[in-house]
Formats: sequence, C-alpha cells, structure tokens
Amino acid sequence: MEIKVVNKGRQPLPEYATPLSAGMDLRANLDVPVTLRPMERRLIPTGLHIALPAGYEAQVRPRSGLALKKGITVLNAPGTIDADYRGEVGVLLINLSQEDFTVNDGERIAQMVIARHEQAEFVTVDVLDETERGEGGYGHTGV
Repeated sequence: MEIKVVNKGRQPLPEYATPLSAGMDLRANLDVPVTLRPMERRLIPTGLHIALPAGYEAQVRPRSGLALKKGITVLNAPGTIDADYRGEVGVLLINLSQEDFTVNDGERIAQMVIARHEQAEFVTVDVLDETERGEGGYGHTGV
C-alpha cells in the first residue's frame, strides 16, 4: 500500500524497523527540546501530513521502551488519524514518571500502525439476542 505524505519536518519518513514490524516509529520534529514534568502532557509535532486510503486509519501508539524505561506514553492511545485528516500528525505524550523527561528533535516518540477498519450502521431494535454471558460485565468471570 502506498500512503501519500508531505514531510514539512526535518526527520526521515517513518519506516518499519524489521520485515515483520507492525508499527513505524514517529519522530519528534522540534526547533527546541521540550521538557515534560511529571504528569505533564504536550502535543509533540512530527512534521508529517498523510493521506490514507478510504477504509484505513493510522493508530498512534506508545513505544514500549519509552513506557517501560521512562514512564512516557501516548495519552489517548491509540490515537486515531482518519483517512480524511490532512493536518500535521501530532503525538500527545504524557510523563507518568516522577522525573522530568526531555524530548529532543528527531527522538523516536511513538509508533504508527496502519489498520483497515469498517464503518457500522446502528439499527434500533426492541431486544437483543441472548448469549451465555448476557449482561456480565467487568470481572464477571472471576479471578
């Protein structure tokens, strides 16, 4: 699949790190470093503008290494980029650690997964079909 991209930043285009990678790393495109204090959140620009085909979305997800080692994650994970959005791809980072974290220009800050999706049509009915689970919600199957 080809995805049209306008790169208004200084960073290379996202690419897969290995042949079986699902996500591509997104990099910060910053004029000056950004420091996130504990529990602070900021929208970090990437410089990328993309045009996805109809029926696809781009999911912005945390990088596992940043989450584990530094407590940095994507706040609205996964963030969705719709096929009709043409603005800059931004990454909403939050610092869940107890220490300041500085995001530098070119740093890998998130990963992007391209995924197919469907659009549903809701149909109003008076009753739903019965299932074994029924209305059992959170924790209904025990420990």
